[in-house]
Amino acid sequence: MAPAGSAIIACVTNPLAPLLDLADVAPALDSARQAADAAMRHRALRRSGGQVAAEAGLRAAVASAALDGHGYELEQVRSGLVTDPVLQGALRVSTALDGLTATWLRSPRQVLARLHVLAARGSVEEGELGRPVADPAIAARLDALSELIAGAGANRDAGVPALLQAAVVHGELLALRAFAGPNGVVARAAGRLTLIAAGLDPRGLLAVDVGHHRREPEYMGAAGAFATGTPDGLRSWLRHYASAVEVAAAELSDICDTVSG
Repeated sequence: MAPAGSAIIACVTNPLAPLLDLADVAPALDSARQAADAAMRHRALRRSGGQVAAEAGLRAAVASAALDGHGYELEQVRSGLVTDPVLQGALRVSTALDGLTATWLRSPRQVLARLHVLAARGSVEEGELGRPVADPAIAARLDALSELIAGAGANRDAGVPALLQAAVVHGELLALRAFAGPNGVVARAAGRLTLIAAGLDPRGLLAVDVGHHRREPEYMGAAGAFATGTPDGLRSWLRHYASAVEVAAAELSDICDTVSG
């Protein structure tokens, strides 16, 4: 059976807009958006944007792997000495996001399969790579989620913030546990990919996974709350996601300061 939280995708005509009416959600998302926009105006991005994006991607990958129980020091990973397959998968995923953006909006299921192949190679059996768990209920929810993503790409959900879209995509994939092995790496990558494709973070500068990792107990608790599908559970997750984006915005500013210093 699919988790209760998955019902959010199918229960209303526009499944995301009502979430903005939950207490404190809209202001939290707006504050996070403003923090992200401010960080992206840093002068260092004019001449060192590629370097900053690479560093943000590295930090996001290290944080994402850590959230799946494969934690390493950033400098240890930077040295190239870590061969852990989940960490290596997270690095492959982070590097690949930019090239998957256009396909994400047209064929989300195809991209999710690709993300899983990248994330799970070396940590699950070959026959499981790119294949969701064989459960009709999960397959139906993945189809509904894909329709949601494609609908956002076609502007059918105009007016719904990109941060809200990304939070729901991320939370839903965590709740479904649709993929063997590092499912969390796939879910977090899909959330970042949604922000990139929606234009909020077109250069992939926001290491949102760093925010999740720094607030790990809250992240785990809020993800579990999202899966219940209750208003309080959804509100908890969305507020956490906004907080993680604010951490990512501060992290981006720190990276920019380091690069420009």
